Amino acid sequence: MRTFLGVVELVLALLVMLGVLLQTPKASGLGGTIGGGGDSGGGYRTKRGLEKNLFYATIGLVVLFVVVSVVYIRVSPGA
Repeated sequence: MRTFLGVVELVLALLVMLGVLLQTPKASGLGGTIGGGGDSGGGYRTKRGLEKNLFYATIGLVVLFVVVSVVYIRVSPGA
């Protein structure tokens, strides 16, 4: 059971990283983060279509990762 949960946790961790990396940034680079970005939109816009689905899927994966991590801790010996 511990081995299975460990593998599931590893796969979920990789999927969370992929989901975060595939999302488009709100501002480009450090200058955009501080406020010196060149775009006049301010970096804030609504998510639509695939971008919105990817955002919600990433949130779901993070929640699932946390749940599996807690279960893994409870199952491990010595807990």
